[in-house]
Amino acid sequence: MYDGQATRVLVVTDRAATSLQLLAAIRQRGELGPTQFRVVVPNPAAAELHPLHPERHERAAEAEQVLRQALPMLEAAAGGPVIGSVSIRHDPMDAVEETIADEPVDEIIISVRSSSLARALHADLSHRLHHLGLPVTTVVPAPAQPVAGG
Repeated sequence: MYDGQATRVLVVTDRAATSLQLLAAIRQRGELGPTQFRVVVPNPAAAELHPLHPERHERAAEAEQVLRQALPMLEAAAGGPVIGSVSIRHDPMDAVEETIADEPVDEIIISVRSSSLARALHADLSHRLHHLGLPVTTVVPAPAQPVAGG
């Protein structure tokens, strides 16, 4: 629960399983002072699936289960409770914008895979988030190294 003094950090990751790099980033941010973490995982279903398509909901439910298994590690890294959910949105930018529309956020930590072309064109999530005017920390997860539920 937000107490009016904690920094509200939105963590967006495209993997419900937690990476060592993401845990380290959460731990480091938490050490800077009182922090409330909110972890959002974009829906892992294919983007072209209609929002009501059963596979979209099945994939979200699977990701929710993995995220629930990862929450104890996220909370240990954060030094306290972490709110976690899987968005109905597939695009991480959409998931961020939807979350920010629903609740206040002071900072963002992102850990999503990005293509080299997107980075070269400044179309990766980190660059896309700059218009929000919030501090953004980018965590690059090592390939295929989930810690929980992977």
